[in-house]
Amino acid sequence: MIWQNYQLDNTVSKTSEAVTLWQTEKGIIETSKNTLVIPMKLDDKERGYVFHGNGKLLLDTIVETEEGAIGKPVEKELNEPFLMLGDTEEMQKHLTTASEEDFARMGYQNQQEFADRAEDLCDQFFKKRGVHNHQCFDEHRGFIFAFQNELSKLDVLVAKGLKLVYKAMDMVFVSNENKVVLKSPSEMVCLSNGKSVIIKK
Repeated sequence: MIWQNYQLDNTVSKTSEAVTLWQTEKGIIETSKNTLVIPMKLDDKERGYVFHGNGKLLLDTIVETEEGAIGKPVEKELNEPFLMLGDTEEMQKHLTTASEEDFARMGYQNQQEFADRAEDLCDQFFKKRGVHNHQCFDEHRGFIFAFQNELSKLDVLVAKGLKLVYKAMDMVFVSNENKVVLKSPSEMVCLSNGKSVIIKK
């Protein structure tokens, strides 16, 4: 299937070791050795992947205000398929051939079952967002990750340099150098150059 000129490749690999997919002072995304990986291509060039293994997302979403620290860090186990768009060059160094045993380990009978699950995730991501411009995701313009949450919706993280946007089912966190916005069900916090505004709901 094709989404705005993106399509899944026919080749499925696995990670040959644990891999850090993204890391800044604000957080890290890691995935384990033997994670299943299927590339997403645009115009025959790899522009991202769907992963399924045992990974972890850690984010520092605490805002330091004059009234003290607000919010709590995000710690998410990545045991369901998730998607990454962005630079793939580094990732290619950590891939090797996947076997039937690797598919069975993650609960699949064969490669096609994993490909079908990856296609479902891409359907959910691209159709909801109308993503059409791949320039958002090249190596100079950062990363997009999409993770399935407990409600089978997608939590999304967009990162480029010091800029970070994380949207989950119960929060939105935006960080850009000295400016931070945190929106939760109970309050919204805006911080700019050390000065904060807190709006209770």
